[in-house]
Amino acid sequence: MTRLTGSALRLTVFIGENDTWHHRPLYSEIVHRAHAAGLAGASVFRGVEGFGASSLIHTSRLLSMSEDLPVAVVIVDTEERVRAFLPQLDELVAEGLVTLDACEVIRYAGRPGGPAEAGGKGKKSL
Repeated sequence: MTRLTGSALRLTVFIGENDTWHHRPLYSEIVHRAHAAGLAGASVFRGVEGFGASSLIHTSRLLSMSEDLPVAVVIVDTEERVRAFLPQLDELVAEGLVTLDACEVIRYAGRPGGPAEAGGKGKKSL
């Protein structure tokens, strides 16, 4: 299990729910690549409403015609690991917003007896 405490970077990728990479949801591709790169964890958050560079408002309200809701992929790890992952995002993210924020990790722990403890390759989330 990766040890992570103290200074870290939070990488946030804001994209649309319908954005794809080779017929697969883009958010899923980012998460799987982060996992393959050995990053500490990644989580996807679906927004209920928002707008970006296109200035189109996307919302989950029933009367709206938009179904392309905003999605945020959040990854937290050491600065070195996060910055090493950025070239993959250059390849994947054609439209969207990518931000980096300094943060401090107070606690990072998996479930006792979980896949990481058993030596397996379980999925991790923040």
